[in-house]
Amino acid sequence: MKDTFKHKGLRNKLASEVKSKGILDLRVLNAIESIPRHLFMDSSFIDHAYQDKAFPIGAGQTISQPYTVAFQSELLNVKKGDKILEIGTGSGYQTAVLCELGAIVYSIERQKELFKKTSLFLPKIGCNPKKLIFGDGYKGYVSDAPYDSILVTAGAPFIPKSLLNQLKISGKLVIPVGEKTQIMTLITRISEKKFKKIEFGEFKFVPLLKEKN
Repeated sequence: MKDTFKHKGLRNKLASEVKSKGILDLRVLNAIESIPRHLFMDSSFIDHAYQDKAFPIGAGQTISQPYTVAFQSELLNVKKGDKILEIGTGSGYQTAVLCELGAIVYSIERQKELFKKTSLFLPKIGCNPKKLIFGDGYKGYVSDAPYDSILVTAGAPFIPKSLLNQLKISGKLVIPVGEKTQIMTLITRISEKKFKKIEFGEFKFVPLLKEKN
């Protein structure tokens, strides 16, 4: 598939729609405009690529709704050079947004099928995260901790202590917490043992699963 002027026009409309829903960070909006979301989806479903909704990508996973991707990215307030751990690579769309924002991205995926597919796909579109890891997102990735931010892209029934421990002081964890529906939660590490929590609205994510395949 190619990226055409038509696709670029559809992305401009999508970015405008996301902005109308309350996303104000221009860098995030520019990332939504820049990244060819249709390339992350099967060619038979490209008509859905620039609708503001999640869509199945196989292995029981989805490519996240663009508004949700933008909302989580805005909460992180990404600065160029930030070291970010993403839990749940999935299609790689959120990974690409973080890379577009200038982050140094480490991303974990527990579904082997998706891990292999996305590892091959991202470099083809010029997206080069620092490291893609096949593993259990609940455990994070201690080898390169601590991180400026950690972003969880699946619904977690609780906040894993292992992820909190891998944050830098002043680092942020953005995680949707809950079972059937999730509350978007922003946690900032204030000190070695102190954390500040802010909750936002309800969202719907696929579950964060334990144990790798």
